[in-house]
Amino acid sequence: MSPAGKIAVIGGGLAGCECAYALAAQDLPVTLFEMKPERFSPAHRSQDLAELVCSNSLRSDDPQNAIGRLKEELAALDSLCLKAARACRIPAGKALAVDREAFSHEITRRVTDDPRINLIRREIRSLNPDEDSALAGFSHLVVAAGPLAAPDLAASLARLTGDGQLYFYDAIAPIVHGESLDQERIFRASRYEKTGDYLNCPMSHEEYLVFYHALLEAEKAATHDFEEERHFEGCMPIEALAARGEKTLLFGPFKPVGLTDPATGRRPFALVQLRAENLNQDMFGLVGCQTKLLQKEQRRIFRLIPGLARAEFARYGSMHRNTYINAPTTLNADLSLRAAPHIFLAGQITGVEGYVESIASGLWLGLSLGATLRGVPLPPPPPESVLGGLLAHLQTPAKHFQPSNAQYGLTPALPPPDQADKANRPDKKLPRTSSRERYAERARTSFAVWLNKANLCR
Repeated sequence: MSPAGKIAVIGGGLAGCECAYALAAQDLPVTLFEMKPERFSPAHRSQDLAELVCSNSLRSDDPQNAIGRLKEELAALDSLCLKAARACRIPAGKALAVDREAFSHEITRRVTDDPRINLIRREIRSLNPDEDSALAGFSHLVVAAGPLAAPDLAASLARLTGDGQLYFYDAIAPIVHGESLDQERIFRASRYEKTGDYLNCPMSHEEYLVFYHALLEAEKAATHDFEEERHFEGCMPIEALAARGEKTLLFGPFKPVGLTDPATGRRPFALVQLRAENLNQDMFGLVGCQTKLLQKEQRRIFRLIPGLARAEFARYGSMHRNTYINAPTTLNADLSLRAAPHIFLAGQITGVEGYVESIASGLWLGLSLGATLRGVPLPPPPPESVLGGLLAHLQTPAKHFQPSNAQYGLTPALPPPDQADKANRPDKKLPRTSSRERYAERARTSFAVWLNKANLCR
């Protein structure tokens, strides 16, 4: 039992596992509720914890990139999920991609092997212990049910927030079997790199136009009549992108820059990349091809891509509703509900978007709640850090609050560049340091100073 009572974490996804593990690392016993296999969401299949339902990529590992910088911060905080991802990574150029089954299995093993974590496979239907007896006796509840929270739990949360449910639609890309690909039409390469971590399907102008027009005319899965369809900009269905104009895909997932087709010695007009889904490299995901097309249309249209004429699908793309709350009006700074301060939220349901961001939210809540219960309050990370900026986003009022990925735009604006050198060299251009590099260095420095002073039990 913790110094201030019993702690329950609801949801065994990335944020829930990260939060429970961080609490346990502070010698605080925690009960983790996971509804699988009693119940599965429309997007989940595996009984393992921390299942990746969309891409198998945790995005860039470049420390100058905001998401790469965030991973550096999480590593310094001893993130469970980041350690598992490093242990289960597969080649993907500068991106951190994982064997999704090995990754989930590794986190499940680490959680179940920890004697301080009591994993209970049971669906929680209400946050009111009078309505769900499984929560009786817990003094602190963490809701990390994710954006695919089961309807009863989502409704219980909505009753507490009083705001109703906010939502957007999320799409996932199809996965194909490697043995069904025509390797003679495909070449291995990574954009701007010598490694061959991606399979590349080059398209001529004519092939692209055939694909593009077929995509526009394809039959799509319908949404519920009572739900307005809102897409998250960072995960737009490919057909929605195509509807913006003929060239939109060429500047997005089909961009050919940085790659040369060895068959022609030239850059293709368009190009589709396939990323390995596991270490065996016998399944590949279509990068950037998330879709809500009907399955029969996916078979017809994606087989128009050179090299995919006989592709067999291991998983079709699909669309699902993601639920999140209006965090600035609903959450306190410690991620507790204003209407019920003993209930805390973590993960994408708070309004952070992405795997790494969900991990960051769960880890921070586990660290900060644990510190509070141990009587050593933990100061928040500086707003100049990527983690600090992400948490600040959840406290920043907005007319139409939207989920956000980690980005330097969530941190305070940089001051103007030093003008001293320019004054001394008025006739010469100064060496250009990109704003991204300046943001990255400021984040690194501020986080290191904070970490050195923080009361962390690691």
